[in-house]
Amino acid sequence: MIKLHDKVFKPYLSEEQILGGVKKIAAEIAKDYKDEVPIFVGVLNGAFMFVSDFLKEYQHPCQVSFVRLSSYQGLTSTGIVETLLDVPDNIEGRSIIILEDVIDTGRTLKQLVHLFSQTNAKEFKIASLFYKSEIYNGEYAIDYVGLEIPDNFIVGYGLDYNELGRNLKEVYQLNQANMINLVLFGKPGAGKGTQAGYLKEKYNLKHISTGDVFRYNIKNETELGKLAQSYMDRGDLVPDEVTINMLKDEVEKNPEAAGFIFDGFPRTAAQAEALDNFLQSKNMMVNATIALEADDDILVARLLERGKDSGRPDDQDEGKIRNRFDEYNQKTAPLRAYYEKQGKFHSVNGIGEIEEITERLSSVVEELA
Repeated sequence: MIKLHDKVFKPYLSEEQILGGVKKIAAEIAKDYKDEVPIFVGVLNGAFMFVSDFLKEYQHPCQVSFVRLSSYQGLTSTGIVETLLDVPDNIEGRSIIILEDVIDTGRTLKQLVHLFSQTNAKEFKIASLFYKSEIYNGEYAIDYVGLEIPDNFIVGYGLDYNELGRNLKEVYQLNQANMINLVLFGKPGAGKGTQAGYLKEKYNLKHISTGDVFRYNIKNETELGKLAQSYMDRGDLVPDEVTINMLKDEVEKNPEAAGFIFDGFPRTAAQAEALDNFLQSKNMMVNATIALEADDDILVARLLERGKDSGRPDDQDEGKIRNRFDEYNQKTAPLRAYYEKQGKFHSVNGIGEIEEITERLSSVVEELA
């Protein structure tokens, strides 16, 4: 194990495995280009070690140059790719092979393709030492791959976490053994949103509210947002698969989180199973589900009081409030059974001062750590 800044990383790929991937790519490219003089373009900063070892393996005439792009900050891709060092000169009529350290979502690759499509190169191909096929958008062909790897955050062999780790000979992956993922339940007025905010700050968790995620995707007209809207416009329920894909995007955008709080999903046992399957594919799991329990009469009083300020019609009618409670009870009962069977259901008293309730929730979380 090594520690870089605030994160712990565990060994993942040995120097021998990495160099095996480098040799594989060099041999495949040599077979295709040994009779001409290609230009190899390394993508800085991450590919400098790969380019160096690749050129030692490539035993035919060639030229080398570099471009520099950036889309990462810490553990997270910003989604904005900056060109910091431009394409080499005199590439007209030449074969260009881009040497990438890692291809994951494909954002950086899209910018590279855009750069070289504006030149008069004979052709350009893409070689990546590491390739995360499960999250790659598949927009462009990857011509040469050294090692196909799962979607784990890695450092070493040129790759960094906030500029540390590039000089490591081996590759390490983020240690997620201590990750804590929670599902938070609670009737309207139980203080679920307030407590999620405290847990988020205290344990470096990412709070994923399904309602907020839906609103974000629909407002920004993402592909998933437009898909969800198409169902809603027809008066149909949005399929669980669409919701899961929205949650997947949120998880992948926040790899620096020490865990996640899922709020508003799952609502059925089928959704709980879908969430389990998704998290399992990421080597994660739901560690606990916590229900904030409170007497209905107390919650009715809270909501009626809240309704005076919020102006929400559903917080101003006791009959509507109690109907929402009945709906919650009906939906939560099978979920409670689902998670009790896994030994993951925890009931917490939601009545008292905010700090007291936070302490009760914290005692559950700290038993998991």
